[in-house]
Amino acid sequence: MVEHLIACHGCDLVHALSDIPIGKTAYCSRCGSILYRPKRDSINRSLAFTLAGAILFFIANTCPFLGFKIGSKIRETTLASGIHQLYQQDMFIIASLVLFTVVLVPLLHILCMLYILIPLRFNRNPLYLANVFRLYLVLKPWGMLEIFMLGILVSAIKLVKMATIIPGTALYAFLALVFVLSAMTVTLDGHVVWKSIDRQ
Repeated sequence: MVEHLIACHGCDLVHALSDIPIGKTAYCSRCGSILYRPKRDSINRSLAFTLAGAILFFIANTCPFLGFKIGSKIRETTLASGIHQLYQQDMFIIASLVLFTVVLVPLLHILCMLYILIPLRFNRNPLYLANVFRLYLVLKPWGMLEIFMLGILVSAIKLVKMATIIPGTALYAFLALVFVLSAMTVTLDGHVVWKSIDRQ
């Protein structure tokens, strides 16, 4: 059995870890913290969620996000037009944060995962696998779709007295995207990726 070095997240003790069967868990010999618990069919499941996320991301950024009906007039807005409106109102910092955390970071997450998972699905290692995976890990805390969605809901509640709010297709796609990207992260077994990097 091939052994890989893994450090305990609790006490930093380094272990030589052999392949762990599905359903089993490796514990630290010093502090008893969980070292590694393999995930079932990680590559295929994560790839499926990533592909679904790519489709939802495209819909969320191209279809109408919200519609506002005042009298007989209906005005629709997209995610891009909302960011553009923030720029026009001189809210450059807020607009840049929304663009980065809601559009660019999720897009890079999806692209990184597709770049990593598709070759691994066919037992091949892509070039610069370690660099791309590190980029994914660095950017992961910056994805704030949940916070943006909460802000949209709060704003919609405040605007409901002024106009009739019409949820657009992109809003439902965005809501689904929040759960799909979370599932992509949960099902991804990073240990499998690092083992592939060791084999390069």
